[in-house]
Amino acid sequence: MKLTRKVATKVDPQNHDEGMGRRQFLKSAGITATGVATAAAFAPSMMRKSQASEYVSHDVPTQVKRSICSACAVGCGIYAEVQNGVWTGQEPAFDHPISKGSHCAKGAAEREHGQGKRRVRYPLKLVDGKWQKLSWEQALSEVTDKMKLIRKQSGPDSIYFMGSAKFSNESAYLYRKLAAMWGTNNVDHSARICHSTTVAGVANTWGYGAQTNSLNDMHNAKSILLIGSNPAEAHPIAMKHILIAKERGAKIVVADPRFTRTAVHADLYCPLRPGTDIPFIYGLLWHIFDNNWQDDEFIKTRVFAMEDIREEVKNYDPDTVSDITGVDKKTLFEAAKTISENRPGGITWCMGGTQHHIGNSNTRVYCILQLALGNLGVSGGGANILRGHDNVQGATDLGVLFDTLPGYYGLTTGSWQHWSRVWGLDYEWVKGNFDQGEYLGRQPMTSPGIPCSRWHDGVLEEKKNIAQADNIRLAFFWGQSVNTETRQNEVREALDKLETIVVVDPYPTMASVLHNRKDGVYILPACTCYESYGSVTNTSRSIQWREKVIEPIFESKPDTEIMYLLSKHLGFDKQFTKNIAKTDTGILIEDITREYNKGMWTIGMSGQSPERLKYHTMHWGEFSYDDLVASSGEAKGEVYGLPWPCWGTPDIGHPGSTILYNTNLHVKDGGSNFRARFGVEYQGKSLLADGTYSKGSEIKDGYPEFSADMLKQLGWWDDLTEQEQQQAEGRNWKTDLSGGIIRVALEHGCSPYGNAKARCKVWTFPDPVPIHREPLYAPRRDLVAKYPTYEDMRVHRLPTLYRSIQEQDFTDKYPLQLSSGRLVEYEGGGEETRTNAWLAELQQEMFVEIHPTDAAARNINNWDDVWLEGAEGGRIKIKAMVTPRVREGLAWMPFHFAGIMSGENLIDKYPDGTAPYVLGESANTALTYGYDPVTQMQETKCSLCQIEKA
Repeated sequence: MKLTRKVATKVDPQNHDEGMGRRQFLKSAGITATGVATAAAFAPSMMRKSQASEYVSHDVPTQVKRSICSACAVGCGIYAEVQNGVWTGQEPAFDHPISKGSHCAKGAAEREHGQGKRRVRYPLKLVDGKWQKLSWEQALSEVTDKMKLIRKQSGPDSIYFMGSAKFSNESAYLYRKLAAMWGTNNVDHSARICHSTTVAGVANTWGYGAQTNSLNDMHNAKSILLIGSNPAEAHPIAMKHILIAKERGAKIVVADPRFTRTAVHADLYCPLRPGTDIPFIYGLLWHIFDNNWQDDEFIKTRVFAMEDIREEVKNYDPDTVSDITGVDKKTLFEAAKTISENRPGGITWCMGGTQHHIGNSNTRVYCILQLALGNLGVSGGGANILRGHDNVQGATDLGVLFDTLPGYYGLTTGSWQHWSRVWGLDYEWVKGNFDQGEYLGRQPMTSPGIPCSRWHDGVLEEKKNIAQADNIRLAFFWGQSVNTETRQNEVREALDKLETIVVVDPYPTMASVLHNRKDGVYILPACTCYESYGSVTNTSRSIQWREKVIEPIFESKPDTEIMYLLSKHLGFDKQFTKNIAKTDTGILIEDITREYNKGMWTIGMSGQSPERLKYHTMHWGEFSYDDLVASSGEAKGEVYGLPWPCWGTPDIGHPGSTILYNTNLHVKDGGSNFRARFGVEYQGKSLLADGTYSKGSEIKDGYPEFSADMLKQLGWWDDLTEQEQQQAEGRNWKTDLSGGIIRVALEHGCSPYGNAKARCKVWTFPDPVPIHREPLYAPRRDLVAKYPTYEDMRVHRLPTLYRSIQEQDFTDKYPLQLSSGRLVEYEGGGEETRTNAWLAELQQEMFVEIHPTDAAARNINNWDDVWLEGAEGGRIKIKAMVTPRVREGLAWMPFHFAGIMSGENLIDKYPDGTAPYVLGESANTALTYGYDPVTQMQETKCSLCQIEKA
């Protein structure tokens, strides 16, 4: 990035206690042209101790706390040094089995969370345009009184619960429970706009919607295809694992519209046009099938409907694919040959592949490629999906979603009854909290709510068009910034129309300042993850326990305490915490873990007790950097973080599953096969595995998921204890609270969820087989007729537009294709990282990358001020970065900036002393409408724009 100073107040490393200057930091951190900034080479003697914001004598005893970096989902280890309750120093954990002494720029700056220079210090309320201090009691009373009034007038669905990928597992679970006991499914978090299409696509292909292998296992790949992923900037420590594979001989193929810092390391670079992932993958498969490179035995025994894919692939010959994608025929062939001749091979994707209105089809076609090559269930293979927040995996697993309950249990009556039993509550009481009306033939309790990608439509859409009693009137924005959503002009309008805005966050976030209102806004200061404790799940499903580093600073409170206090004010605290002990500062977090352990059978998030997880955290050095398995100590043989599925109850001692669907291991040792979650047959054809099974299975063929009836048919019912039989009667492995059905299945070497084929055809989706559809704002009008989008349709509670947008030609006015992505210095909406002085020093300008040819045609020079206008009229004033790393006709922007709206600086709207050091226009002001019909993922990777010199 180009470094220029723009902040009004100079960020002085000495005055701001930063420890080292910008140039020294750049030099020491090894920021190079690759964009990989790690502290891997830092020896302890090379690292200066960070200075506390208050003086602490050098001889004060130092406590070292173990925590996990909050910057992304890699899950790097931190040693936090604390003196007199002050976080005075930080070291990368050199014995951590995932990061092994590495930090990226963001990770190296984590200590600043504990200094709080720009944190919200106490509850605030906007009154007549001025921020006023409140007590916690007054703030909570006013907010909950308003909630009760709205419930009385409009029903519980007029409250929106925006959640966070920054929640711990315990906070995420409690938040979904809070929304459930309030009586709404209008709850969601940022996974909706990053990897919801991954979860839907991958889970509906082979059973679980998560990364199949560990980051460490990427060392064993012979080839890695990265598509829509730039880990050198977005996940630098994951990139370190990829580079280890490269050092061992792996071939790296990168498919991306930009020549990214990851592409620098590629053996082969494929510059595809945004939105053409499916033709590209089908182009690879065309060559794979044409040259007979597919794994026929794997397909025959473990894959369903590959013949449907072969038929579709016939439509994507090399000439067709080259025309659609822009990748030349020779490069396409070389890519197919490289990944076919170097197996096992992995595929890695991120939001470049997911953030499309056909995102679920993108992620399915990635999986299909791996199935064709037989790259599943093997070391060095798999789908290695990189997630962007420290607990976006866990928050998704724990159900902070508008369409599921914790553990991906659906919204059916049976699922609600299951969780009511886990909570120890009468199902009828839980049901009674929901609106009992019926809208478009469905009741709110058993129908998906409104996704966070479209909460603003829930405010602005005409009441008659929304499948609930009334519009959203009050919204919580809890650990999630609204500048991460497209259509920012509508977001601002919705913020103005809401009756009450409640921001719960360590920082004000854009929900506090983007609006034009004078009152009705509350900010409740939540503390950071370092001022609380609990578990988080990394992108590889490993669950890591954080120690509390320091006590909450100022008047901030942990998320769990705030939720408990809300439940007290709303009158259901006894039900909310029935199984959870109370403490002086709220509730016992370990009891939350134990409670969800009792219900999360579906994904095997049941065996990771607090005690087991704490042991792993306190003994990082016992776990291998190659395969994450402990070679000594009490956890010997266990996989670090007990990645789910960790079957059964904690006392079973399951070691966790580092590689999903690996039939070479016994299921008790982490082995498994594809999940039987789609039935046993489709149109007369068996969906069960054909003659394959995991090691040690007593059933030597495919089989359905386990139930009490199946145990009886197999003659295994008496393997249950009498108490287990009482609880298991009439239930299946997912609803048996004793865990007995799972235990018996394991004893006989079987996967509780059955043994089926992965499927290439999802008959419940709009496109059963993935097909290419041009973006809504299509740059190639000549292709729209052949590859059209969907007809306009209703998706859950909201009408959703498709054809009515795509049939309009915007290319004359907006000739440039527009995409967005990450920078190494910042994360997400950028509120935390742009408020961090170390990181703010590194990147101070919002900008757009534009190709030299396009710049010359507009008389734009490098670093000129420009106006970028999106295809729906959103305008932003930013800098131009003229660079050939974007292809001609493409513009690209980072999405981390906010605080300026169409040229209007919002700094005066922040509470005093809380504005980020760096403000900038949001890319999403210019980005446009477009939503995946399965998940409502927003389309941010292929829109249109025009750029002109300011």
